[in-house]
Amino acid sequence: MTDASLPKRHLAIWFPYLAADRLRQQEPDRCVSGSAPPDAGLAFVAKQKNALRLAAVDAAAQRLGLAPGMALADARVRVPGLIAVEADVAADRHWLDLLARSCTRFSPHVVPCLPDAITIDITGCEHLFGGEAALAEAVAGHVEQRGMTARLACSGTAEAALALARHARLPVVDEGKAIRGLPVAALGLDEEATLGLVRAGLKSVGAVAARPSAALAARFGIEAVRALERLLGEEHCPGTPLRHQAPLRFERRFAEPVAHERAVAAAFAELLAEGAQMLEERGLGGRRFRLTLDRSDGAKRRLIIETGAPTRDAALVLRLFDERIASLADPLDPGFGYDRLVLHIPLAEPLGATQPALDGAEKAGGRLAELVDRLSTRLGPGSIRRLVPNDSHIPEQAQLALPAIHCPAPMRWPTPRVGEPPLRPLFLFDPPQPVEVLAEVPDGPPHRFRWKRKLHEVRLYEGPERIASEWWKKKGGEQSGKGGLTRDYYRVEDARGRRYWIFRHGLYEEKTQPTWYLHGLFA
Repeated sequence: MTDASLPKRHLAIWFPYLAADRLRQQEPDRCVSGSAPPDAGLAFVAKQKNALRLAAVDAAAQRLGLAPGMALADARVRVPGLIAVEADVAADRHWLDLLARSCTRFSPHVVPCLPDAITIDITGCEHLFGGEAALAEAVAGHVEQRGMTARLACSGTAEAALALARHARLPVVDEGKAIRGLPVAALGLDEEATLGLVRAGLKSVGAVAARPSAALAARFGIEAVRALERLLGEEHCPGTPLRHQAPLRFERRFAEPVAHERAVAAAFAELLAEGAQMLEERGLGGRRFRLTLDRSDGAKRRLIIETGAPTRDAALVLRLFDERIASLADPLDPGFGYDRLVLHIPLAEPLGATQPALDGAEKAGGRLAELVDRLSTRLGPGSIRRLVPNDSHIPEQAQLALPAIHCPAPMRWPTPRVGEPPLRPLFLFDPPQPVEVLAEVPDGPPHRFRWKRKLHEVRLYEGPERIASEWWKKKGGEQSGKGGLTRDYYRVEDARGRRYWIFRHGLYEEKTQPTWYLHGLFA
């Protein structure tokens, strides 16, 4: 039996809470609120017809009676503690695309169905997983591991499978009977046409199918007839599957093993030129390059380099490989020669054309990026680090030291107003240094403090700047480090003109004897 003669089978995956599941995976902090109960519900808001309405809800909000299309004001009346988040259609679409691409392991024909479903042509693929039921179970487990709530159904057409997943009571025993028993909303028509069918007494797909096609087309339009035919399998409407681009892999084979260094370098330069041309055609730039050298005796050597920014400059990549080879503890030994070179670019990102600035700023930035790439290749990715801002109000967590080659484009650090002193010192102690402080009142500023056995008289002070701990950390426990109690920071200047950043760890209602720490020094 050939593939063409096999009966068509499709598997549909519907994600009823795609937006909520996506946000919980990517930004879990936005899905909770300190003032809202755990079961308050999560809703996504978008502007529709000059009003804020619910575009999507999660399971908890649905149980509370909320549904897409409801006005946000009405939803807040019903659920005062509702967590409302702005809808991000682009992020949801990208997330659905990622889910669809991850499902290509089950079948090469995977079609994303906006806004919240995927259909898979599983014709001829069932036997690889032990049958259709086992395949559906494997797909269900696959999406569940990614934190997604899903309903799955199989049928002879993608439209029917999707309609069953959305509207049928699962599992389905008789597909034909289940399809005809679906509500008319399963046809996927617009709101006006669906309402017209219901008012005409046609409340199910079977009731619509019992009417003549000519009468349906005359009253409800030809699209209603086509939707019915697609649902019943009488009309084939192929979807657009995901495009699979060939991997960025280039190889050069030699008729005779090559051991001469110049010959190997020339062949590698040709592979880099081919890779640069392919990257340019796709509008991409490589971030990771892997070179595999196969010796004639079967031994393999792999060299990997990474760049901080996407590039298709073959000369730059060649210099980085030279740096990588020079840093090897065990030099490359060609033995009796290499019979194959393979260049693979596993990581590539979009790279468009750029216009150099007249002041040469881009050129200077390019030289810095090239230096970071060279040093990271020679010394290792973790040897060269860059401080990047971090979204945290805790001072020691406001920046992260990450490998420079993996960091995104540098961000602008917050700068004080002209003439104003800096709010934060450039130098912080890790950990903060304990000091003995004398204050006139319990919650007052320090008047003198002892640090490293030296007494400092405070001449000027500014503060306090109160920084609360993260709400998810328990208060009053030293086991949570310096983050469990409230901090009161003071910028102080001693009699000699030296400036310090001091904080009291804990309020008196939080701790009987709060401790003081010196956290930083101002220049």
